[in-house]
Amino acid sequence: MTWMITGGAGYIGSHVVQAMLEGGMDVVVIDDLSTGFANFVPADVPLVRSSILDRRELEQTIAKYGVEGVIHAAGFKYAGVSVQQPLHVYAQNVTGTATLLQAMLNGNVDKLVFSSSCATFGSPDVDEVTETTPARPESPYGESKLIGEWLIADVARSSQLTHTSLRYFNVVGSGHAGLYDASPHNLFPLVFDALTSGVTPTIFGVDYPTPDGTCVRDYVHVADLAHSHLIAAQKLAAGKHLEPVYNLGSGTGWSVRQVMDTIREVTAIDFTPAIRPRRPGDPARIAASGELARRDLEWVMRHDLESMVRSSWRSRLAAGSASPVGDISP
Repeated sequence: MTWMITGGAGYIGSHVVQAMLEGGMDVVVIDDLSTGFANFVPADVPLVRSSILDRRELEQTIAKYGVEGVIHAAGFKYAGVSVQQPLHVYAQNVTGTATLLQAMLNGNVDKLVFSSSCATFGSPDVDEVTETTPARPESPYGESKLIGEWLIADVARSSQLTHTSLRYFNVVGSGHAGLYDASPHNLFPLVFDALTSGVTPTIFGVDYPTPDGTCVRDYVHVADLAHSHLIAAQKLAAGKHLEPVYNLGSGTGWSVRQVMDTIREVTAIDFTPAIRPRRPGDPARIAASGELARRDLEWVMRHDLESMVRSSWRSRLAAGSASPVGDISP
């Protein structure tokens, strides 16, 4: 039986595809390639170019490939942009999820792993976020992810659907050459782009109550994240119970200055970050406990900050090459 990976041509989704293949699972990818790349999908994996808003295409894919479960990684993921484009975000993330759930019900598919987000928490008033921390999203993106979780839970109460949602913070690194984060809004690619363009990266605020005065954020390696998606799918396929929500986090995090220092060391590009005032609404520290996921989903932080930066940089440099996808060592 096959698992369908929505958004499987994206940065996170393509790593999930690789993890599933390495775990002996058959997969089919559905992606409209609005932010994904066809060459992120292995040549021997079926790629259906379609939006998750197209229920007929979803149903046909489910029937054609005998889909038994879905990892739902498709969606509009830019929190800042979502403030300017709320209707687009809700169409992609809420209507899209509802359309997927209807197609799954119609096709008798009863297993779902949902890629959710730490944006459901907003700006929590605790240093370490757990699964019981109240969800108070502060952007249409965060709201749409929380509504997606609600939709899934509601459908599960009225059907045989088994499911879990994985909430994670800043996903970085690369597990395979050529699979890289192309987001124009995430810290690692932003700094890489600045350095390769001769622009000085910026730190916003150096007077926070943290060890070095800069904000502390949680970073997790995409390959570690993908492995826990695989384990979640395997456990649902085996009929094992999973919690409705898991956080995938380090429990500690790293400061912005630590990230900048590590990027300077790894890239061998010398720079001194420009210092700007704090941005409104930036909390001093946010990190998530991964204890529950460690218990159930083999969640382990296998990579330190240096290996996260190094694998990101290597994959970025390899992105323009014609070499086949292969493992990226730390």
